[in-house]
Amino acid sequence: MSDRDRADAVYAALLQRQGEQWVQPRVERTRRVLELLDDPQRTYRVVHITGTNGKTSTARMIESLIRAHGLRTGLFTSPHLERFTERILVDGEPADDGAVADAWDEISPFVQIVDAELTAAGDAPLTFFELLTVLGFVVAADAPVDVLVLEVGMGGSWDSTNTADGDVAVFAPIAMDHADRLGNTIEEIATVKAGIIKDGAAVVSARQTPEAERVLREAAAAHDATIAFEGQDFALVEQRLAVGGQQITVRGLGGTYSEEYLPLYGAHQGFNAALALAAVESLIGDRTAPIPDGIVTEGLGEATSPGRLQLVGTAPTVLVDAAHNPHGAHALVTALRESFDFDEWGVVFGVLGDKDAPGIVNELATVAARVFATAPESERARDADDVADLVEAAGLPVTVHPDLTDAVDAAREWAAASDRRAVVIAGSIVLAGEAIALSAAEDWKAGWES
Repeated sequence: MSDRDRADAVYAALLQRQGEQWVQPRVERTRRVLELLDDPQRTYRVVHITGTNGKTSTARMIESLIRAHGLRTGLFTSPHLERFTERILVDGEPADDGAVADAWDEISPFVQIVDAELTAAGDAPLTFFELLTVLGFVVAADAPVDVLVLEVGMGGSWDSTNTADGDVAVFAPIAMDHADRLGNTIEEIATVKAGIIKDGAAVVSARQTPEAERVLREAAAAHDATIAFEGQDFALVEQRLAVGGQQITVRGLGGTYSEEYLPLYGAHQGFNAALALAAVESLIGDRTAPIPDGIVTEGLGEATSPGRLQLVGTAPTVLVDAAHNPHGAHALVTALRESFDFDEWGVVFGVLGDKDAPGIVNELATVAARVFATAPESERARDADDVADLVEAAGLPVTVHPDLTDAVDAAREWAAASDRRAVVIAGSIVLAGEAIALSAAEDWKAGWES
């Protein structure tokens, strides 16, 4: 069996578990497996990231900046766009299939032990995400990495990633999301997310609502942790459009970084970069030493954020964005207005059933000229006809399409009729992954041919 087949078998085994959306506040189950494995998550330094939007982009920038220092890095993010090994990166690349399969062989005997203990206690066996977290920790330890950049799956305090002790705790903007699991107010959600703050850690945060800021400050004080906020202690000073992205100037905690190139679109990515720089200053420079200019240039210049304003087609222009809640959709709309020069946007839109579809539609309606409603390939997908009803209620012209291929064909044909039109595919990370794979298979960058 090839290493790829072995890794695919690991994913198949994970899929037999309770799914990624099956979440219980039971971090101690993950901790039990890790104890039996002699705590691999304690063999490297950790930067731990939570928040509602921007986590993955910020995590990828932090990883790139740390790697530019010459350190070996791991990166654990979720979900994936095309293949599950994208969630566990070593030195900026998906973990080797053989390494993933070997790590699974290493942990499997201990998984059986803990599953038996849970069953005997009347509890559910280990879940998809609990085991994926353990797998990521072991792959990183076996590499071995110097630093693991670790993105929370959901929330913070009881997330399975919270079995690691973050030297630096990073907070992207906190907004309403997963209210059924995290709480019905910003304060409640911030309290769960603040659970990643450990004793003596360094905390860096994006700008937050007053309620969220208060929660984070209180949590940091309780753990004798330092805390710094964007806009107060560090800041994005300037950003302007550049070919393929933007130039930014950031006042960091330890230095100022002037006119650095960031190959990502959208004002929100500039703020993510400022947060990433402050996190790396906290990890490596003890918040006082500047990051050398060449390292900043390399780290930001090589940063990528797949599925975030990613260009996948030309003539007509087609972008993919994983915006799947109103906050993310607002950032997308702002970026489309500020970073691109088109008169009309066609939006291919599909969403999962547990997301705030009306809220996303209301944001997209401010920029969309036409919507092509479809559904991601997921059991949790919201029906395309239902999506179309929401779009019609928002006053937009809409057509319904049975799958992404049909929706994109119609959208590209519509956009090809004018060089002032473009297409964006949004609403779901699942849909974004499908679109990236489809764009490569059909070569959308070759242009539209009717």
